[in-house]
Amino acid sequence: MERAIRSTRTGTRRRLGALLATALAATGLAALGGAPAHAADVNLVKNPGFESGLSNWTCSSDSGTTVGSPVHSGTSALKATPAGSDDAQCAQTVSVKPNSSYTLSAWVQGSYVYLGASGTGTTDVSTWTPSASGWQQLSTAFTTGANTTSVTVYTHGWYGQPAYVADDVTLTGPGGDPGNPGDPVPAAPGGLTAGAVTPTSVALSWNPSSGATGYNLYQDGTKVQSVSGTSATATGLAPSTAYRFEVAATNATGESPKSAPVTATTGAGSGNGPSLPKHAVTGYWQNFNNGATVQKISDVQSQYDIIAVAFADATTTPGAVDFTLDPSLNYSEAAFKADIAAKQSAGKNVVISIGGERGTISVNDSASANNFADSVYALMQKYGFNGVDIDLENGLNPTYMTQALRALSAKAGSKLVITMAPQTIDMQSTSAGYFKTALNIKDILTVVNMQYYNSGSMNGCDGKVYSQGTVDFLTALACIQLEGGLDPSQVGLGLPASTRGAGSGYVDPSVVNNALDCLAKGTSCGAFKPSRTYPGIRGAMTWSTNWDATAANTWSNGVGPHVHGLP
Repeated sequence: MERAIRSTRTGTRRRLGALLATALAATGLAALGGAPAHAADVNLVKNPGFESGLSNWTCSSDSGTTVGSPVHSGTSALKATPAGSDDAQCAQTVSVKPNSSYTLSAWVQGSYVYLGASGTGTTDVSTWTPSASGWQQLSTAFTTGANTTSVTVYTHGWYGQPAYVADDVTLTGPGGDPGNPGDPVPAAPGGLTAGAVTPTSVALSWNPSSGATGYNLYQDGTKVQSVSGTSATATGLAPSTAYRFEVAATNATGESPKSAPVTATTGAGSGNGPSLPKHAVTGYWQNFNNGATVQKISDVQSQYDIIAVAFADATTTPGAVDFTLDPSLNYSEAAFKADIAAKQSAGKNVVISIGGERGTISVNDSASANNFADSVYALMQKYGFNGVDIDLENGLNPTYMTQALRALSAKAGSKLVITMAPQTIDMQSTSAGYFKTALNIKDILTVVNMQYYNSGSMNGCDGKVYSQGTVDFLTALACIQLEGGLDPSQVGLGLPASTRGAGSGYVDPSVVNNALDCLAKGTSCGAFKPSRTYPGIRGAMTWSTNWDATAANTWSNGVGPHVHGLP
């Protein structure tokens, strides 16, 4: 299953020394690493730590995203990548008062990172660092003009340079919001308490915060709700799973620090949702003969908890799919159905996979979305499939794929299994179509088994580039999904079962196990170690059960018991 290899841009480094020195002298820049604002000062920047994604910020050419590592504080930071003639500027317009003094600061990492303010009505200011390998604070100051009621604060990088990271942007001085002039950011709410729990929800309440007009609820570091009162219910949760909650107060000036966290575990469930072990192994079964061991469903190794039948076929009806057993397998439809039922009796789930390397299914409007849902549900009824796997390697439309999967869920009910197998490039950013789709259906999504193969080197959640075939490649890329909004139970590691299973990216089963231990327990890590552990991580996936059999079941015998033994 070949996939495109991501190219690495090596933009020409500009000769900046004299130019930047001239700019520095001309603008009268403030010294780097200035003193932090006094604790009583009001931060006028909204979403200053990017804990609410890019809310309130605008980045040129879609150059910005948020990452979970590195961060200066909290759980998120801005990462922006210059490209071509774009310097990756991310900006926010802030209300201020005329004839008033302000101090602007931010913490940054990267080469040639700028911080500035424009529209001041006097002298616009900026400051920069040529190289910040660790967190460095930039700071500058300005005074507004007689008629200035707003300024634009910004960060940006430099042409041909790598991505930069910024966090905790602060503008202190008198507030200029007409409705709340000088209104300070509220204090962090206290008394966050978890109340009633069900298999899929947790009720939460907290004490009011003075000056607050609303509250943001965070689940495992990701904002999931905004409410006006002092209570909320987190829904769409997985049974028997621990979740970490925090709450922040908001008003016209901005968002408070987060409250002290509280952890709550959902109930065990009473037949709702798919029947799966806490940690599961997924394997693809090939409905064709490409030189790997030919199997019937009954031959699939016992370590596999989810068996994805590869693949459904496109039809002449837009969005609709069908399935026919390959004649070369000498496998009757009756035996196929009976084998699926037998696996299900043994506690396994069998799903129909859509796409693959040669799949051409397109769901790009409401009609094709409905056709997709109707046809997949028909296959579920005909063969007994538990659900569907999305393995579309030529992109997808998140709006209409979301519509299709929700329509399928409405037909199939709460036990529907939905898995995904995106390429690495599809999960580099929450703005990518696959990632958007996964987040859109988070309440009904079972697991995303990203394919860590046939991709070349990729960015990790810390902004560094990692080479395919290493434990760091697995952990640093999984971190993007784990910190980007997916629940750990919805994240799996997809690897080839043997060197013949993919063009590149095979790793020994011990490397898969080390990566799982690093993510779940913080042990056996390589150079990259996540800032926190994810004991609920779902497990691993392989292409394919057939190639695993060809290699004497080395992958399933090596990885399967380890997955099932995770905490």
